[in-house]
Amino acid sequence: MEMQQVRYFISVAKWLNFTRAAEECNVTQPALTRAIKLLEQELGGDLIRREGRNTHLTELGNKMLPILCRCHEAALAAKTLATAVRKGELSTLVVAVSHSVDLSLFIDALRELRSAFPGIQIKLKRGPAGELGELLKAGKADVAISSPLALSWDRLEIWPLFNEPFEVIVWADHELAETMSPELAIQAVRDNQFTIMSGLELTTQEQENLRSVGINLASAHEVASIEDMKSLLTAGIGLALAPAHVLQEPNVQHLSIPSLQLKQAVAVCVVSGRHRIPEASALLSLLRMKDWEASETVDLDEQIPA
Repeated sequence: MEMQQVRYFISVAKWLNFTRAAEECNVTQPALTRAIKLLEQELGGDLIRREGRNTHLTELGNKMLPILCRCHEAALAAKTLATAVRKGELSTLVVAVSHSVDLSLFIDALRELRSAFPGIQIKLKRGPAGELGELLKAGKADVAISSPLALSWDRLEIWPLFNEPFEVIVWADHELAETMSPELAIQAVRDNQFTIMSGLELTTQEQENLRSVGINLASAHEVASIEDMKSLLTAGIGLALAPAHVLQEPNVQHLSIPSLQLKQAVAVCVVSGRHRIPEASALLSLLRMKDWEASETVDLDEQIPA
């Protein structure tokens, strides 16, 4: 089946007149008739019945018309899309971001990218840090922004961006919201049930540090998004343990507890040796060139050495 055959049939169905259909399709009437005959042979029955001036669709023709219309529209859409991509008017960049990283940290870079590539289509995928490497490996993401701890594939190129401390986060009306002293805070949060992001990766040393101050995450609630964490906090279910940039808003209180000695490293990752589209290269450059230590977006405690 060829698309021009489908187009000719749709035109005849519209006009119920072979002469007008041929004029609309800019083709001779015999050529249009031959094309429709070939289409009928392929479909195994007559689509159009000609009875003098009473040209009309057969039962098969009526049933096939909406299906062939959809095929024709899809083919036109595909052709338009392919032309836009070929001309550089439209491109797709898939960015995988771990659950524990707030996208607001990277909005400026994405905005600059959108200015440089006006036709770009950005697709964001979320997942635990351990799954993002698999998305890159399978070619389902162009760039990943994540903690590098769980990314172990040797073909990944990883550029550290920054690290930041974890903080205890409580809702504004929580009894701990007025606790300003870190020494008092660690005593107050000890033995509480926490909420953490699913897929949280901790080193053995970090786990030991938490145990030493009386924080047990074995029974912690786990959520897949920052919004879900906020919902549990609002309901008074557990204290949140999350990176410092998470939930920076008036209704929550962050308790900075240095003795936790718990930090999140954030890096940008791509696959080494794989063809990289210009949009991915541009985003990579924007993120690597940014002075994260001086960033006003979030108060980072130190930049990771490259």
